Amino acid sequence: MHHIFILNPNAGHGTLAKELEDTLSGTSFCWELYTTKSAGDAGRFIREWCDSHTEPVRFYACGGDGTIHEVANAIYGYPQASMSCYPIGSGNDYVKYYGGKSRFLDPEALCAAPEESIDLIRVGDRYAINACHFGLDSCVASMMDKLRHKKILGGKRAYPISVLYAFFKGMRHKAKIYADGELLCDKEFLLCTAANGTHVGGSYRCAPRSSNQDGYMELCLVRRISRLRFLSVINKYKAGTHLDDPSLEKYIVYRRCKSMQVIAPEGFIISLDGEVHQLSEFTAEIVPGAIRFGVPENKN
Repeated sequence: MHHIFILNPNAGHGTLAKELEDTLSGTSFCWELYTTKSAGDAGRFIREWCDSHTEPVRFYACGGDGTIHEVANAIYGYPQASMSCYPIGSGNDYVKYYGGKSRFLDPEALCAAPEESIDLIRVGDRYAINACHFGLDSCVASMMDKLRHKKILGGKRAYPISVLYAFFKGMRHKAKIYADGELLCDKEFLLCTAANGTHVGGSYRCAPRSSNQDGYMELCLVRRISRLRFLSVINKYKAGTHLDDPSLEKYIVYRRCKSMQVIAPEGFIISLDGEVHQLSEFTAEIVPGAIRFGVPENKN
């Protein structure tokens, strides 16, 4: 099997990325390192490689969730290709499903990692490996998109700053939301997340019951609430206890579903793994066993 590491040179503000080649030099596997040159370059490189090679290959997303998102989209539909990741981004949400980034930072174990088939969430011609979310979440993601490369406000500071912004500007959203044909909302709401992983925003455990291999999305809708109530909910949402708290039952709608349809006003913003898109009407649907993902053995 070929092992190709796709490096986002901007990951971790470059502080960890420059060490990757020296780290890989100590492994017993034959590997190749490709450093991306611009947005979208990882996907272009992967598709061109797969179009010209039929032998098995595993691509490693070396960066954050945006790099993982791009690699997952690029390998979909190529049976010879699988992926894993070397998480050196600021958030690393997806690998929290597996217990955190430390499990993926040993290159020898990473190259030897067994693969498992995982689901993706399809929206149009794009695929989310972690989550499709909107409302407060997309307001946060949109602001993060503006802040992520700022020296002072970017990195790990971007998410809490964006949440604070959304607290004042993103509390009210309106759309019709259906889960497998069932109308869940036709008025104002706070946020909605259809998740394949467990975390968003670096530390918010939005989908504590999620499985990325069961052929279902975990849909969590939070109805419109006051700012005061939001302050009492946010820590529970962060800890992942919001689905089991009786005091929140009237504010939260939870479903396991295979598809979600959304009809919203023009200019409606959604986030796919943190990547921001404008879609006023869309369907998100689960694609079972869409790609193969290498997961190192858990040493704990």
